[in-house]
Amino acid sequence: MTSTGLSPWKTRKERERDREMKREAVLRAAARAFNEQGFHKTSLDDVAERLNVSKPTIYYYVRSKDEILFECVRIGLERLDAASRTVLPGGTGLARLIALWTEYARIVTEDFGRCLILVGEDPLPVETRRQLRALKSKIDHRFRSVVEDGIADGSIRACDPKLIAFAGAGALSWIARWYNPAGPLDVDTVARQLIDVLVHGIVGPSAETEAPLAVP
Repeated sequence: MTSTGLSPWKTRKERERDREMKREAVLRAAARAFNEQGFHKTSLDDVAERLNVSKPTIYYYVRSKDEILFECVRIGLERLDAASRTVLPGGTGLARLIALWTEYARIVTEDFGRCLILVGEDPLPVETRRQLRALKSKIDHRFRSVVEDGIADGSIRACDPKLIAFAGAGALSWIARWYNPAGPLDVDTVARQLIDVLVHGIVGPSAETEAPLAVP
């Protein structure tokens, strides 16, 4: 029985909620297929089969495979954007950067985050690529601003914020390509160990008395 009490039909709000839930299921199934098979090798028939529905049913929720990829990448980026806004207030720049990197690692191991990294916006038309890249740029500049704050408050040594932002995002994005949820380490452990290397490096105590590394 629905919230109306007497009618067996769902209310408009219930129908909208039901449709949104099913649309997200379509997007998630497609993201997993793209991640496993690649965008070009995945058809809408493949997505329909994963959901045990017909291909025409898929078209009730999305118009095309391009729209699905756009939405999957957009969701991944919006989750990163939300994370970057959430960790901004309070704390030193370094503490906020570590929190941001930790959230980044978690997101890129989820379905939509992996799709962002493994497939990305490259297969899409120019205009939709431009929209997604504008959001990427906003997130990147937020990373840089956290590094700049850390330099200003002394928690991060003087460095090029752009270089650090790219290095961190590059290292953490790669987790999406090799991380196995069934493996011995959970994603938080992987993130903690990798971020520790990013923050403290790999130099051990016995190397402290050696001559500094000469970079050509």
